Amino acid sequence: MKLPKSSENMLKAFSMGGSWAGRAREAEEEAEEDEEEEEEEWKLLSALKVEDKREKLGAGRDLMEELVGLREGSSGNPVTLQELWGPCPRIRRGIQDGLEWLKEKLFRVGEDWYFLTTLGVLMALISYAMSFAVGRVVRAHKWLYREIGDSHLLRYLSWTMYPVALVSFSSGFSQSITPFSGGSGIPELKTILSGVVLEDYLDIKNFGAKVVGLTCTLATGSTLFLGKVGPFVHLSVMIAAYLGRLRTKAKGESENKNKQNEMLVAAATVGVATVFAAPFSGILFSIEVMSSHFSVWDYWRGFFAATCGAFMFRLLAVFNSEQETITSLYKTNFRVDVPFDLPEIFFFVALGAICGILSCAYLFCQRMFLGFVKTNQVFSKLLATSKPLYSALAAWVLASITYPPGVGRFMASRLSMKEHLDSLFDNNSWALMTRNSSPPWPTEPDPQNLWFEWYHPQFTIFGTLTFFLVMKFWMLILATTIPMPAGYFMPIFILGAAIGRLIGEALSLAFPEGIVAGGVTNPIMPGGYALAGAAAFSGAVTHSISTALLAFELTGQIVHALPVLMAVLAANAIAQSCQPSLYDGTIIVKKLPYLPWIRGRKINSHRVTVEHFMNCTITTLAKDTPLEEVVKVVTATDTAEYPLVESTESQILVGTVRRAHLVQALQAEPPSWAPGHQQCLQNILAEGCPIEPVTLKLSPETSLHQAHNLFQLLKLQSLFVTSRGRAVGFVSWVELKKAISNLTNPPAPK
Repeated sequence: MKLPKSSENMLKAFSMGGSWAGRAREAEEEAEEDEEEEEEEWKLLSALKVEDKREKLGAGRDLMEELVGLREGSSGNPVTLQELWGPCPRIRRGIQDGLEWLKEKLFRVGEDWYFLTTLGVLMALISYAMSFAVGRVVRAHKWLYREIGDSHLLRYLSWTMYPVALVSFSSGFSQSITPFSGGSGIPELKTILSGVVLEDYLDIKNFGAKVVGLTCTLATGSTLFLGKVGPFVHLSVMIAAYLGRLRTKAKGESENKNKQNEMLVAAATVGVATVFAAPFSGILFSIEVMSSHFSVWDYWRGFFAATCGAFMFRLLAVFNSEQETITSLYKTNFRVDVPFDLPEIFFFVALGAICGILSCAYLFCQRMFLGFVKTNQVFSKLLATSKPLYSALAAWVLASITYPPGVGRFMASRLSMKEHLDSLFDNNSWALMTRNSSPPWPTEPDPQNLWFEWYHPQFTIFGTLTFFLVMKFWMLILATTIPMPAGYFMPIFILGAAIGRLIGEALSLAFPEGIVAGGVTNPIMPGGYALAGAAAFSGAVTHSISTALLAFELTGQIVHALPVLMAVLAANAIAQSCQPSLYDGTIIVKKLPYLPWIRGRKINSHRVTVEHFMNCTITTLAKDTPLEEVVKVVTATDTAEYPLVESTESQILVGTVRRAHLVQALQAEPPSWAPGHQQCLQNILAEGCPIEPVTLKLSPETSLHQAHNLFQLLKLQSLFVTSRGRAVGFVSWVELKKAISNLTNPPAPK
């Protein structure tokens, strides 16, 4: 048993000896001191425990205050109600960190793929919404024409005034917002992708004008006979340019022209894919029509974006119960086992040659008439002062011709453009079916027998098809002059289908049992010739081969792959050797900047060198040029950039100086360069005026062929020509076009 400390002290004192009283007194004093020490120890221990509890409570209170937003900093200001019930900082930081981690993982594959997915989905939604709205407006027009009564005057007015009003509004609305919204848009896009800057053409404000105007144009139905491929390519490129600008601003990066061009090329493929739900032909068609050189990297981007757009476009049709599943737009029933016999290959090639000849005639007439409208005093004044009036007059003429009880009876004017193709791709021979019987003309088009619209007892199938081709030939040329958003590919595609149908019907009548091949006779299918004619004529007009693949994707069948491709090749061989394409011809008429092609021409471009056609009048600035002379050069010329040489004597090219930077530097410089002072250009350059290096130059010995390919491949506007480092001239598009023109059409000897 342990004794208290005071008892121990007393025993210790007795054991040490001495008087009893003294020892007892000393023991008591020591015991009192020990008790005081124990008391202080207990107080200190209690104080430590209390402080520990307070620290724990304070930490908990701090945690709660932070969770509920009471501690938002060390300012010491009173806590407001908004701070009390505001978002929790720790939770908010956790969410932000989680989102940053997710963003890092998602964008590891590259942000371009999300950009292209967004572009494809947006264009699919716009295409489907536009088709939905156009279908309702066209249905209302048919209802009005059907329910207005038996009065021919009222029926005529309902048939003609409806599209006239739509066309007038389309032209007036789009042109009032921006003049760049009219037409197809592909010629201008082709110019932009070649490196030329067209101001405000891709501005987002054009988007609304183009959408509204194109919707009204398509709502006119088959009276104007126009499509939406070209405008949709323009719309897609506008959205891509706008999204690209948003992405650049969000990331705080500088604008990259090469990156922008890559996205614009991919966007062009989306425009075609979301119209026909054809991703393969969409990208190939955009490559052939829009670009002279194409990067494989852009090929993958275009395929991805086009697939997203086409899939979404067809998926929306399934969601709206228009289709049971994702199928082709134009279903056919071609014979699969033996779709054609071997001797028919000759007729398919002949069909391609006919389409090539007719395409040359169409391209020539279209370009001449478009130029006539622009130069004629009456038409040019009308287009300059009142575009809606010209559009209304042209629409009234076209609608009057297609009036069903009139001339329109002989050209299947009651059918829509989709119904035109559905009927022309019919694999039955109309000539054989009407040889012994005459089908009645129904009061309304029969969806199961659309070919009845092509038959007239006194006109026959051949008469209506021929009349349709002749009338639509010049009517489409007239429609291309109307200043409103419209596409011209689909009407050309239908014209080619009618050409092929006419040839196929003639062959089926000449060989009613079919052509004997290998002891087997199979009937001729005119629908196959219509498919080949559509691909051949549209391919010849646009100078593209991908229309063959487009025909297969539209119909969902590839049984006529070989004959269709041979027809397209034959048509292109004739058209490309005789006439520029539809889009190149429009570029020429509109006088847009362009570089003519030299491939396939016998002009000996390899023998002509740069020294024969370069511009030797070049204004250079030397580093030792006095500032007074620099000011005179800047004020006397409007060149965007000036070649900078080492000295006036050597003329060694060292770089270029932009005019804008030079003017800014001269304005910031104090007027010490006035007469009497000997400041030179070197002083401004040393103070920070940027010098851009010249990384690419031409030699006087470079051939015209090499220079032309270089300009097209790198999308250049001009290049300097140097000899042993000395600047001796420059070459731009003007010099290249003049050199090619002199080789193609040599000037007469003096």
